[in-house]
Amino acid sequence: MGRAMAWMVLSGASFALMGAMVKYATDAPVTAKVFFRNLVTLGITSLAAWRGGYNPLAPTPHRGLLLLRALCGLGGVLFYFVALGRLTLADASLLNKTSPFFVVLFAVLILGEPFRRGMVPVLLTAFAGALLIIKPGFNYQLLPALAGLASGVFAGLAYTLVRKLKGRAEPNVIIFHFSLVSTLATLPFLIAAPPHPDRAQWLALIGTGVFAAGGQYGLTFAYHHAPASRISIFTYLHVLFAVAVGLVLFGERPDIWSILGGVLIIAAGVATHRLRPLAAGKA
Repeated sequence: MGRAMAWMVLSGASFALMGAMVKYATDAPVTAKVFFRNLVTLGITSLAAWRGGYNPLAPTPHRGLLLLRALCGLGGVLFYFVALGRLTLADASLLNKTSPFFVVLFAVLILGEPFRRGMVPVLLTAFAGALLIIKPGFNYQLLPALAGLASGVFAGLAYTLVRKLKGRAEPNVIIFHFSLVSTLATLPFLIAAPPHPDRAQWLALIGTGVFAAGGQYGLTFAYHHAPASRISIFTYLHVLFAVAVGLVLFGERPDIWSILGGVLIIAAGVATHRLRPLAAGKA
């Protein structure tokens, strides 16, 4: 758990800075941001494979699981970047961080972890918090908010699959497949409509990839070192970093409803961690 928590701190800070880079590169399409977000990581994982003397694309009976995890991760990133384009960094991060609750659900369905009845009010509390942030209404903010929630669903499934791959694939191989699939999936869009940002926004796109690499490695190693249902609570460190970065770089101040919704989601996350010690031990 100690190592997993340390990796989570690195991940939270890196992903908050990645979100800032995404918001800054306003002129680039979402697919270009996703491409650069994964290109740097692909280079790092390829170099690690070369130096380690192994082939990350070597035959494996778990290829389907690796590709499924990659596609779920790609969906989570796409929806998250859409949300970042319209919402504050804090709101988008909070909606994305509903992922631990979906980890709980997917851990029951995929990993066979037991589900405790006490989780029902916890999940309802988290859903109420998400509604306060989304503020349902027929306006332009609704779709980005729903995209933020969808990013949490896909991220939760991806993190659960990372845990399922423990003992079946090394973390670097998992990250390599995610980066490769995401890069190849967005490359045609980049070729069809190449972005034309200025120098500063080019640096932001590259920064997106650099900070994403730090966040991805931190997250994958954290889930590799500890059970999914135990370590998922520490993803909320990302939210704290996001609030600080959004305030300092963009002057963003969450409204009272978003703050209340965030409190509910984080409180539910803490309750999730406390309610699942038995399930965590079996993960």
